[in-house]
Amino acid sequence: MAVDILLGLQWGDEGKGKIVDVLTRQYDIIARFQGGPNAGHTLEFDGIKHVLHTIPSGIFHPEAMNIVGNGVVIDPVIFKREMDDLKKFEGDFTQKLLISRKAHLILPSHRMLDAASEAAKGKKKIGSTLKGIGPTYMDKTGRNGLRVGDIELPDFKERYDNLVAKHKDLIALYDYECDLDSMEAEWFEAVDFLRSLKLVDSEPYVHDAMRANKKILAEGAQGTLLDIDFGTYPFVTSSNTTAAGACTGLGVAPNQIGEVFGIFKAYCTRVGSGPFPTELEDATGEELRAKGHEFGATTGRPRRCGWLDLPALKYAIDINGVTQLFMMKADVLSGFETIKVCTKYKYRGEEVEHLPYKIEDHLVEAIYEELPGWSEDLTSVRTEDEMPENLRSYIRYIEEKTGVPVKVVSVGPDRTQTIHR
Repeated sequence: MAVDILLGLQWGDEGKGKIVDVLTRQYDIIARFQGGPNAGHTLEFDGIKHVLHTIPSGIFHPEAMNIVGNGVVIDPVIFKREMDDLKKFEGDFTQKLLISRKAHLILPSHRMLDAASEAAKGKKKIGSTLKGIGPTYMDKTGRNGLRVGDIELPDFKERYDNLVAKHKDLIALYDYECDLDSMEAEWFEAVDFLRSLKLVDSEPYVHDAMRANKKILAEGAQGTLLDIDFGTYPFVTSSNTTAAGACTGLGVAPNQIGEVFGIFKAYCTRVGSGPFPTELEDATGEELRAKGHEFGATTGRPRRCGWLDLPALKYAIDINGVTQLFMMKADVLSGFETIKVCTKYKYRGEEVEHLPYKIEDHLVEAIYEELPGWSEDLTSVRTEDEMPENLRSYIRYIEEKTGVPVKVVSVGPDRTQTIHR
């Protein structure tokens, strides 16, 4: 059985948590394949809102097994808090959760390094969430990192002390004040909690599940335009957020990938620094932010808002091999008389329809087409027939431009506010 992938096609915050929650009943296993607690996947059902950071979004469905894959980086303290938060819901969630021994650990000193590095950048900050993600991935590629499986070894504390000593030398170069001692007690307590969970060699587990014809959904974090290789570098995350990342983040061969579900908002948002060609720094942008409740699920930071960017969307579709599109937050566009869509850029004096090497403001100008908007409230719409004609036209326009069908349209945060086409 092939592995299906669900990932974001913009700068993150597309609504992946809700869609995984909607799709979960069709799958036996949900597996996170990259990223760390900088992710914030929001699920809303039965009047309850819950934000997951590391735990896969299938955790609330009784039949699904959830895997934190080898490509993920885990902060034991944040992970334990997430698990503690689940206690208010019925059920033993520890029995539905598996953690790869090859996932890397975020140490308190990683967080200190992150903060020291970001502070040193001054006005050139990249907008890090200061969770220690970047330094952890740096240690991973530098072959210095600690992995979940190391906590089972008798010399784990020695390994930890050796790595922290290196970190302290680096922090000293920044002349940055830090107090690791105050953080370590809670961290080691959380590590003890991790030891009580089901730690697995995740690749054989996934391969055995595939041979047993189990249905597996790989869940990505962040978005394609934040990919370390293909995103708007250097304003990116530290992992591969694309379909290729699912292969390396779970140990799945490329020829074992099935459907690739690409999620995008009916408009665009971005958190933190970095280029954003369709950004609206005006009343329209403020209206999108207010109507869409565009504030980071993890950081609470206000999101920058703008019109849909088709060159960027088509680029993300090509990079990932997207087979189905899921459009989120269509309800937020209700009330706009006219909707603009960026169809190409003016790049260094020449019109182009692809995403160029750099899309900073001084190099790129968005070129728009205008489409008629709609005034109808969509939040109670449940079928395609109930959609206003201008929304149907907007969807058809996107399908024609991208060549990929829009199979799901979300019209609200609750799992019931989802239209399957």
